[in-house]
Amino acid sequence: MGFFERYLSLWVALCLLAGVLLGSWVPDVFQAVAALEMAHVNLPIAAFIWLMIYPMMVQIDFAAIKAVRKQPQGLLLTIVINWLIKPITMAALGWLFFRVIFADLVDPQSATEYIAGMILLGVAPCTAMVFVWSQLVKGDANYTLVQVSLNDLIMIVAFAPIAAWLLGVSNIIVPWDTLMLSVLLYVVAPLLAGVLTRRWLLSTGSTERLNTFLQTVKPLSIIGLLATVILLFGFQAETLLTKPEMVMLIAIPLLIQTYGIFALAYGAAKLMRLPHRIAAPACMIATSNFFELAVAVAISLFGLHSGAALATVVGVLVEVPVMLSLVAFANHTRHWFTT
Repeated sequence: MGFFERYLSLWVALCLLAGVLLGSWVPDVFQAVAALEMAHVNLPIAAFIWLMIYPMMVQIDFAAIKAVRKQPQGLLLTIVINWLIKPITMAALGWLFFRVIFADLVDPQSATEYIAGMILLGVAPCTAMVFVWSQLVKGDANYTLVQVSLNDLIMIVAFAPIAAWLLGVSNIIVPWDTLMLSVLLYVVAPLLAGVLTRRWLLSTGSTERLNTFLQTVKPLSIIGLLATVILLFGFQAETLLTKPEMVMLIAIPLLIQTYGIFALAYGAAKLMRLPHRIAAPACMIATSNFFELAVAVAISLFGLHSGAALATVVGVLVEVPVMLSLVAFANHTRHWFTT
């Protein structure tokens, strides 16, 4: 791990703080940045998200999908958790907390938007940060590539229908064109760019040239992530400072969801007798979220200052420190599994 990746949680915390402070000190600047949008998509955020995702996408090798036939159990576990269990449990927890437990603390409109944001997080399985978590738990890099590749393929066709269905259950009308545009912008386009770049590098050079390129652009992912965090928290600075209790209320079901899904996946992996190099990354992929896509869709559907956008931003707040704690747990329990 490089210096920035090693202390990623610290940089995220500092950028979170910087975003909130800058957003409160120079709100006009962030309002101007927020106004830079096209088709309900914020262009600066889109640029930084692309900056973060693109280097990750170059690592994906679709030819590696053939390796699934050797040990398909880990891939099956990830797919079942991501697409059959996780979206439903997130929607259920959102409804339970904001329609029942917190009903007296949150107005109905805000509750609806918070639930929507949680649903968008639950329907967006992690893509960009998966490689970081896999490396931290010493996972099988090639197997992780396969999992990410198939996850992206499934996301292209499944994200919009599942999100629309679950949001519809919450009595929210979803513009399909906005959802599909977000999937194209944040999944299909960078994935295609990554695949074409990889093929070009391999066709004009060797694996060494590809590795050199990846090492060169690798810092862009961290820069994109940190810049995105600053902007997102700058946009939400007023709400975060004036409504810290709402942040806490949203974080509670998100924490329960994250740790609960990991416990379910990790327990299932042990019962399935998966080796740790496959089990750990599979559970990390199943647990973490593609919060970039969730934030983008929330902003597109409900606006930058909506409750849905706030819920997805709280997801960013929860994501990194929680996932790092799960990485530590997975590494300390390596002896539970075969190598």
